[in-house]
Amino acid sequence: MHKVLRELKVELGERSYPIIIGQGLLGSFDLTPWVAGQQVMIVTNDTVGPLYLEKVKGCFPGKAIEVVTLPDGEQFKDWQTLNLIFDALLEKRHTRKTTLVALGGGVVGDMAGFAAACYQRGVPFIQVPTTLLSQVDSSVGGKTGINHPLGKNMIGAFHQPQAVLIDTNSLQTLPEREVSAGLAEVIKYGLIRDESFLAWLEDSMESLLRLDAEALGEAIYRSCVCKAEVVALDEREGGLRAILNLGHTFGHAIETFAGYGNWLHGEAVGTGMMMAADLSVREGLISADDRARAVALIRRARLPEWAPSGMTSEDFMNLMSVDKKNVDGRLRLVLLKAIGDAFITENASADNIRDTLRAFLPQAG
Repeated sequence: MHKVLRELKVELGERSYPIIIGQGLLGSFDLTPWVAGQQVMIVTNDTVGPLYLEKVKGCFPGKAIEVVTLPDGEQFKDWQTLNLIFDALLEKRHTRKTTLVALGGGVVGDMAGFAAACYQRGVPFIQVPTTLLSQVDSSVGGKTGINHPLGKNMIGAFHQPQAVLIDTNSLQTLPEREVSAGLAEVIKYGLIRDESFLAWLEDSMESLLRLDAEALGEAIYRSCVCKAEVVALDEREGGLRAILNLGHTFGHAIETFAGYGNWLHGEAVGTGMMMAADLSVREGLISADDRARAVALIRRARLPEWAPSGMTSEDFMNLMSVDKKNVDGRLRLVLLKAIGDAFITENASADNIRDTLRAFLPQAG
């Protein structure tokens, strides 16, 4: 039998939805209360499908279930792969009453959500994230989309799910590298909004790396609480929500330069958060000790510190210039006023930015 550990709600008025966190939920937790019609289309990939697809079908008793399986990897987060979902929906004659189900990590969730936002101008979907990164970040908040060769997540829509079902047991099959990538986003919440959570992570990092179920449940819950609070205050990233992008402007540049899929998103964010902490020191916002604290925890999560081989400061600047957060040609960055207190600025010194970039180039290591 399954065990529900925690439950919370993303408060968005009529579009509010639950996040259910537990163990053994796949296959035994009934998701039909969040399905409007009879049709269900499960979107998964060729790595996750063989592990969990049959179990997840059991979450929809009495429903007519179809499946579309995508290739696995960030490099497939594109128009061509997205069309596989639309092809399946149309070939199986799915109507506006259909519900899409995203079974997989962040790529599957973003693509299934974007397909749901677009198909017949919008149909419901449910998130069933199976990676740590998707459980603590991308499955919550309604951001959906695909990549473009010139920039990550530049094409997409806001489309909130009906529910998010998180089974911590699915993390037991994750490679170590994927666990570390997810921990980058967990650490982010402590850095931007909750110093006490960061302190808990400092005490609990080894337990998290061992995939201790109790520690994972707590980390996921506290991360989701933070994300839900921010999303409720600023659903469409008009201001506050942008703090969730700490390290992401640097990180997206790394991902784009390296080629989608060669660096995991969380790996790039880990390096990007070190860079954001470094720039915060150069801007006179936090102390060198605060930077050292952030860097030490990111290192303990086994995340990379240096930019990819061959990347230059000019590469960074060119790629960061197309970031979604930029306004009227001005580079907008998320920096730290203190541990647990982030803000958005367009006023960081160009010299300081370039000094930070140079400090993290591969030859610096």
